[in-house]
Amino acid sequence: MVRIASFFLAVVMFLFPTLNVSKIDVDKTDWNTDYEYVYVHGLSGWGSYDFQNHLLPYWGMFGGDMIKNLNALGFKCRAASVAPSGSAWDRACELYAQLTGTVTDYGKAHSEKCGHERYGKDFSKKPLLEKWSSVDKINLLGHSFGGATVRLLAELMANGSAEERAATDADDISQFFTGGKADWIYSITTLAAPTNGTTAYGFSDPELLENHDTAAYDMHIDSALALNERISTQACTYYFAVPCSATVQNEDGTWSFDESVNVEFPVRSTGERMMSLTGVTPKGFVIDERWLESDGMVNTVSAGAPFNAPSVPLDREQINPGVWNVSEVYRGDHMAFCGDLLHPHNIRPFFAAWMDMINSI
Repeated sequence: MVRIASFFLAVVMFLFPTLNVSKIDVDKTDWNTDYEYVYVHGLSGWGSYDFQNHLLPYWGMFGGDMIKNLNALGFKCRAASVAPSGSAWDRACELYAQLTGTVTDYGKAHSEKCGHERYGKDFSKKPLLEKWSSVDKINLLGHSFGGATVRLLAELMANGSAEERAATDADDISQFFTGGKADWIYSITTLAAPTNGTTAYGFSDPELLENHDTAAYDMHIDSALALNERISTQACTYYFAVPCSATVQNEDGTWSFDESVNVEFPVRSTGERMMSLTGVTPKGFVIDERWLESDGMVNTVSAGAPFNAPSVPLDREQINPGVWNVSEVYRGDHMAFCGDLLHPHNIRPFFAAWMDMINSI
């Protein structure tokens, strides 16, 4: 198995050589912080705990291991591994266990309600971080559904879960559900995230899904908006959203893929459907023409701030905590922030500049 994997990796690197990162300049003289960065993958993704990451890094794809390259530039980056199709709740619990080097605890109330085991993987022998506290803060970046994952993690760190506290004895409850740790997180960045849901699932009623404890349920628009109501904005945390778009509006008002953007094959069919999809969700939320622009998987309007949260356009000269700073739209398809698949490009300068901005706040 190892020999096969090594051969496959050699073929991949021959066909898609690692992109050159030597031209990236990082000036640390303006840095005011140097906290760890934790990257969290999206739906069907993987991270450093997964075997496939050694063959094809989620962050960098065929362009090579972006996390390793960014660390070589002087940043402190880690790539988490959470359930590829798990719910935001389950993924947040797994992320907390990795960050703290503990056994994954999905919560007594949640696990009983959803009908699965309360405990999962044990990360005590291989934690993602050496230390994490209000002094040793972290920056979280979530791509796609990783955005909901990191936002729910931050909410539980800040306020815990009243349901879990009510259902669990004090000597048995995970510290994840007790709250009081909002200041452990310095910043949150969502990247092409379906923060307010996505029309990729059409207008089907998520309540009809057999299993509600999944990413598919959470990404339906009505479900995403309900999740947003459970997540608060913390005054001590810096929030950033980076929407993405691979489409343009034509003179006749219709939308099509931007010919200057290399749109990967897996997102084309979904994106085509999303370009003409308007209507009303089962719970009455109106999907109008603003939702026609997308990156092929996530509507651009949805990838900004949560609709119920305070937000401002990103002004790099005036960045404040407690409010979502929404970046200009990044031109690329849904996988652009991973470096794309069959059309690899160097996304490292974007992330180097982004982390340099955060360190300089």
